[in-house]
Parts: sequence; structure tokens; C-alpha cells
Amino acid sequence: MGDPPLAAAGPAAPDGLAAPAGLAAPDGLAGLTFPDGPDSPDSPDGPDSLTVLDSPDGPDSPDGPDGLAGPDAGSGRAGAPGGAVAGPDGRPRCPWALSAPEYISYHDDEWGRPVRDRAGLFERLSLEAFQSGLSWLTVLRKRDAFRAAFADFDPVAVAAFGPADVERLAADAGIIRNRRKILATITNARALLALDGSFEELIWSFRPVTTAVPLVTADLPATTAESAALARELKSHGFVFVGPTTAYALMQACGLVNDHLAACAVRSLRG
Repeated sequence: MGDPPLAAAGPAAPDGLAAPAGLAAPDGLAGLTFPDGPDSPDSPDGPDSLTVLDSPDGPDSPDGPDGLAGPDAGSGRAGAPGGAVAGPDGRPRCPWALSAPEYISYHDDEWGRPVRDRAGLFERLSLEAFQSGLSWLTVLRKRDAFRAAFADFDPVAVAAFGPADVERLAADAGIIRNRRKILATITNARALLALDGSFEELIWSFRPVTTAVPLVTADLPATTAESAALARELKSHGFVFVGPTTAYALMQACGLVNDHLAACAVRSLRG
């Protein structure tokens, strides 16, 4: 369905998004502004997901509507509030890893292992934003299509996307076709390129000195002081769709924290 009227939230910006400070909106995309009220995804007090607006991945989509919390919403990849569970090979794993076949390889080989390259971090940040309001499984199943659609998440290439690219992406059934999330990814690529320093160093500067070892998934937080600070810092540089919950999911995925359960066989295998 069509977009409801949006209140102004600063200077003119790409369709539905605030432009990074000091940057013009991507060519041809100026117009509306990104909502920044208490219910906006990047508000300090609001949720990390939007209600259904104009996404073709809405209530009639097999993936479900954007904006409805999935089973792993909240702490990024949280599951039932239990301890490690034996997998098909007998190895104990975090229980969420056994809820779908795609999760096992992601859990064992990627989640929580350090990611320090620019494109890798930008990809995770972008995909965590696309996941907002959906199951992470939806993103995993569309990941190859996302990489193809977004030039392997090369920030230079994505920052140069224009109106034709937005329409191409909005029509691509291989990805999550939420226009605001698409535009957020373009805006964030431009904000990344505008940084004075290293994007990688900025992200990793918020790595906690120490964290508690979770015994059960109920021990996993949805946000932390560090994720809230990371979200504030990113937003101060013009990034959007980066609330504290999305920031913490990024920290989990990229190894800034180790949230594998104490008894999980993968916990001690991180790179």
C-alpha cells in the first residue's frame, strides 16, 4: 500500500531517508524525509523495525510482512530460553542453530567470528537492517541475491546507486523489497564514504572489554550500553536504520561479542 504522509525531520533527503550530514541526497532521490520520532527504527527510544508500508514483501508474501517480529527478533539470533542442544552430529549448539538447516552452517562457520574488512562489515550492517522485523532465516535464504543486487556490498558502488537502481531493487523478488531499507543501504554507503577515519576501526572501537558468558539464551541481551553508544555514533555520522538492537545484532554477528552459549561446541572455535 502507499506511504502515509511523513513529518519533516530535517533537510530534504532521499525518498524516506535523512541524508548524511554534509552530503546531498543521492542524485534524483531527494524528496521525503526519514521518520525520526519515538517509533522510528533509529530512534534511541523506539523499535528497530517499521510497520508495513510499501514493501511487496508484505502480508501476502511467503516471508511474512516487514515489521512483524520473527522468532529470532530481539537479541539478534535469540531462541528459546534454554541451554545448548545436541545437533544431528551430537555436538551441542545454541538452540536457535537447530531450527533450520541453513542456521547450522551459519552458526558453526560465521556467527560470532571476527569480521574486520570494510565490505564485510557493511554487508552485515545492511543485512541486519533488512532483517529488522523479519526472521534472520529470510535474510540467509536471500543472501546470494542480496550480494548480486548490491554489488557485493562494495560501499563505493552502492553509494553511486541512483533512481534506476532503486527501482531495480524494489522490483527484485530475490531480495527483501522494502524501499526504506533499500534507501537506507544507499544512504549508509554514502555516510561510510564520508567518514574521516576507518569504518572498520569505528565499529570495532565499541567492542566491550569483557562480557558475561551466557549459559542459556535467556541470558542474551537485546541491547547493551555499547550497542546503544555504537548506534548513536553511527547516527551522528549520518547512518540510518541503526538502532541499539540492530547495532547489537551486528556486534554478535561480527564477533565484537561472543554470544555462543557456554556449552556450545563452537564457542571456543572462533577465529
